[in-house]
Amino acid sequence: MQLPAPFLSDRAAVEDAHALIRMHGDEAGFAAAARAEQYRVLGNHVHFARWRQIERLITYLAVEDVLDTVH
Repeated sequence: MQLPAPFLSDRAAVEDAHALIRMHGDEAGFAAAARAEQYRVLGNHVHFARWRQIERLITYLAVEDVLDTVH
């Protein structure tokens, strides 16, 4: 499986992803996508992009296979 690693601008993105996973479990990606959509509708493209990256991070973390080099 080829899944590119998501871009992380700061540690807060990881903390937000973790919080959504704790609150929503398997539905965390959908919760992040909903937040991204809310910001898109508001015209806030910075927050839209941030929540899309968090959505990608949640998807990346959900995959149980090794996706890249393990050190």
